[in-house]
Amino acid sequence: MNWLLPGLILFLLVNLLAGLWRVWRGPSSADRMMSALLFGSTSVAVLILMAEWQGIRALRHVALLVVMLAAIIAITYVGISGARDKGSETNPDRKAP
Repeated sequence: MNWLLPGLILFLLVNLLAGLWRVWRGPSSADRMMSALLFGSTSVAVLILMAEWQGIRALRHVALLVVMLAAIIAITYVGISGARDKGSETNPDRKAP
């Protein structure tokens, strides 16, 4: 059972690398943002597993901070993209496709 938590942590870190590839290659900003949210949730999982494996309670507090920052980033992205979409509807210079 001692190998299970480190194995899960390694698996999640490999998932983070796959997410980094999506940030680099993502065809749209929405793909990149979804990958950034993946970083947040996967980082939380890694931190919680490390807190359990190493017995460091402070890592749970760090995981909570990462969750809050990921939520703020998601809300900000939705607000910015919504404002951008609303601005393009009222722009008379923009030609319809």
